[in-house]
Amino acid sequence: MAERLAGWVWVGGAALACVAGIINVVGFLGFQQQAITHLTGNTSLLGAALVAGDGAATLQLAAMLAAFVAGSMLSGLLIQDSTLQLGRRYGVALTLESLMLVAAAPLFARGHLAGPVLAACACGLQNAMATTYSGALVRTTHLSGMFTDLGIMLGHALRGLPLARRRLALCMLVIGFFFAGGLLGAWLFPRVGYAALYLPALLTGTAGIGYVAIRWPAARR
Repeated sequence: MAERLAGWVWVGGAALACVAGIINVVGFLGFQQQAITHLTGNTSLLGAALVAGDGAATLQLAAMLAAFVAGSMLSGLLIQDSTLQLGRRYGVALTLESLMLVAAAPLFARGHLAGPVLAACACGLQNAMATTYSGALVRTTHLSGMFTDLGIMLGHALRGLPLARRRLALCMLVIGFFFAGGLLGAWLFPRVGYAALYLPALLTGTAGIGYVAIRWPAARR
């Protein structure tokens, strides 16, 4: 844990957490009031839907869970490593995420199941892109682990144990920017509806295309 995180990891983690915060709040405020990135809750809801015999809810929830896994699988195929390292295919992954979100927005507006499914797939792809760096877990689409780590570190501090300051700062960064994304998404949705998804699509698309443009000449040498 002594090694410092590269600056691009901090910036990328903050930006992606904000993106996920926007996507998730749009799902909550949308036609199904359904979280996009919260797999724990969605798995519980799937169990409840099965017991209640609610076929439509069962189909939707199962499809979203499968889509998140499919997005993670796609990331594994593209990046092929669990360690953050410049030079891997992050630009391609971010561009694909952007395209999924662009496609999801009009489908959401029409009340089509493919809207939340595409958004869940995009979030799975994003979350799998950033898994570990120097032993520091980076999860950008949900906060349970970050809040757990925060509580552990506070407990250690109360016992007078050494505080993992880098990890603490990373947790606070991701939590803060996810929350900020939720605020931004909640402000945008009443004004532009599902077009709010175009903002995270723009952010990820710009980052992805820019990254590919920067890395492409170096990769060809």
